[in-house]
Amino acid sequence: MATTSYHSRSNSFPSQSHPIIESVEDHLCRLRTDSASTSVCSKLASLGNLHECINDLIQMPSVQQTLSQGNWINELLEGSLKLVDLCALSREIVSLTKESVQDLESSIRRNKAGTATSADVSAYVASRKKIAKMVNKSIKNLKSFDHKSTTDNNLWTMLKEAESHDLSVLKSVLTLLSGENETSSKTSWSLLSKFTTQNSRVYSESGAEDLSSLNIQKSTKNIDSKSMLKQLKSTEMTIQEIEEGLEALFRSLVKTRVSLLNVLSH
Repeated sequence: MATTSYHSRSNSFPSQSHPIIESVEDHLCRLRTDSASTSVCSKLASLGNLHECINDLIQMPSVQQTLSQGNWINELLEGSLKLVDLCALSREIVSLTKESVQDLESSIRRNKAGTATSADVSAYVASRKKIAKMVNKSIKNLKSFDHKSTTDNNLWTMLKEAESHDLSVLKSVLTLLSGENETSSKTSWSLLSKFTTQNSRVYSESGAEDLSSLNIQKSTKNIDSKSMLKQLKSTEMTIQEIEEGLEALFRSLVKTRVSLLNVLSH
């Protein structure tokens, strides 16, 4: 998933194997081998599990001693703050997306004709444009995020790789919420895109979530209301699952930041 290259583990990290270190390595390995078909929700869950192990890792006296050397802790704190802010923004965008979908659903149900009025669709499209601008701005800001490993130290390399995976998955979340996918970002989608569904949530044929149905055009006409409501409901369920995954990741990122701050204060 993450494309950044990392150096091999050096002898600067404790040579004796430790269950916590092995656990962090195992989680990183799983994230490295994740394919494009792995759902965003699964990746978010994997990140949450990774950060739980990282928090345990940071509690180790030898690790705290290593982090206290040089400017490492300050650089890690700067990175963790950016990740917390990015995750918080992603949660806000998810909330706005869910709200716009629910508003359109309610409008269709209220309308005696059983369909969305042009005003309803226009309001939805305006909301989507606002969200798209937020997403594009956030993705552009990611370019200034330095997550490269500049040392052979095992601990530093490990933590920077985790940071890289955080960024990659959060970018995938933002891209997904824009109604696009990372392999076909220039494709124009409509509500009538074909989906396969699993557990009533919306997925593409590859197995990853597909929210391309979010992008409804103002010119869209004669859409069957039942079909539209079904798609909107499925989309809402997928968004809800992503929202829950982001909430769990946000808590884990905050916990990691607190652990790093504790190292700085000692």
